[in-house]
Amino acid sequence: MWISLALNHLLFSPVKKMDHLLWNAVIFAVLGVTSCSSLGSKIESNLTSTNVRYRREFPFYSLGRIPNTVCTGTDGLSGTCQIRGECAANGGIASGRCSTLTTQAVCCVYIGTCGGSGSNNITYFQNTGYPTPFNGGGTCTYTVVPPDNTICQLRVDFSALTLSQPNADGVCNVDNIQISGGSSPVPTICGDNNGQHVYVAFSGTSSISITVSTTASTSFSRVWNLQLSMISCTSAYAAPAGCLQYYLDGTGIVQSFNYGSAANPTTTSSVGSRQLVNLNYGICFRSGAGQCSITYTPPSTDIYAFTLSDLVTSENMTKLGTASGGFKGTQCTTDYLIIPNPTGLTDDRFCGMGIGTTISNTTPFVLYYITNGDEKGDDGNRGFSFQYAQNACPISVG
Repeated sequence: MWISLALNHLLFSPVKKMDHLLWNAVIFAVLGVTSCSSLGSKIESNLTSTNVRYRREFPFYSLGRIPNTVCTGTDGLSGTCQIRGECAANGGIASGRCSTLTTQAVCCVYIGTCGGSGSNNITYFQNTGYPTPFNGGGTCTYTVVPPDNTICQLRVDFSALTLSQPNADGVCNVDNIQISGGSSPVPTICGDNNGQHVYVAFSGTSSISITVSTTASTSFSRVWNLQLSMISCTSAYAAPAGCLQYYLDGTGIVQSFNYGSAANPTTTSSVGSRQLVNLNYGICFRSGAGQCSITYTPPSTDIYAFTLSDLVTSENMTKLGTASGGFKGTQCTTDYLIIPNPTGLTDDRFCGMGIGTTISNTTPFVLYYITNGDEKGDDGNRGFSFQYAQNACPISVG
C-alpha cells in the first residue's frame, strides 16, 4: 500500500528535481526488494501448462541486462544466459552462473513436456519422468512459437529418442513422432534415433508442434529428450533450403533414421526391416573452407551398413556388405540413395545390399534418401550408415 502512496505523492505533489531522484531510488529499492523476496517462493512449474509461455521482460531486470547468449549449465544442458529473476519469472531453471558481469547472471535451462509450449531460444522436450522410461499410452505434444519473424528454422536434436520399432514392412504402427506446422515436410519416424536431428522451417510466425504417440498395449521402455533450438534467419548454422538434416562438421557418421546393426527385434515371422517407409529427404553437409569433395565409407565391421533393397537372406550372405551386392542407376526404383556426381561412375543412384567407398565432388555436399511405401519383399533391410570425410581441394601447380 505504501508503494501506491509513494507513487501518488510522486505524481501529484510539487517536488524538486532532487526529490524526484530520491523517490525514484526509493521506489526502485522497494520494487527490487519485492522482486528478490518473490524469488525464494515456490515457482509454479510450466511443464504441463497448455498456455503459450512467452519470454517476459521486466523494467528492473533490463537495468542490468546481459547478452542472452547460449551457455552450458552445471547439468550439461544448453541454456540461455539471463538474470536470475528473469529466468525464474519465465519458468526456467537456474543451472550455474554464466557471466562475470554480475552474480545474478545464470544459465537458464528450460524443460518442457506434454501439453507445454514456449518461445525460448532452447528448450528440452522430455518424456514424463525423464530419464526414467515411459511405458506408453496416448500422445504427448510440445509446441514451439517463434517470438517474431527473425526466427526462420527450428533444429530438433534427438539427444535421446527410443520408441518401439516399426513392423516387418517398415511402418510405424505402434509408436511414432510427428513434427507439424512448418513449411518444410518432416517424415514420420519411430525406433532408435539417438543422436539424429532434423531442421524444420517456420511458416512465418506460425508455431511448430512435436507430437510423440505411443501405444499402451505394447509394453516398451520409451525415452525421449529432444533439444529444440530456434535458428535466426541470418545464422551461420541455418540449413540450406531442401535439407532436412545439416551436418556442420567436416568428418563424422551419417545414418538413416532407425539404422541399427541389430535386426528388428519386434518381428518374429520374418527377419523384418528397420528401414522406414515413405522417406524422401535431403541430407546436407556444410562445406569447409578449401574442401572440394566428400568421401562416404561404409564401416568394414558392419556388413549391414548398406541394405536398402532386396532380400537379406542366407543365400545372399556372400554378397552382403560388398560393392558386388549393390545395384545402380535404373535398377534402383523403390528404395535408393542418390550421391550426386560420384567419382568414376556414370550413375548416381544406389540400392541393393552393398556399396563401396564413394566420393562426390559436387558442392554443396548432399545425399538424397528415398524409400517407397512397400517394404514387402525387402526383408532385413536396415538403411545405411557411412563414415564421411571432406577432402581438401587439389593444389594447383604452376
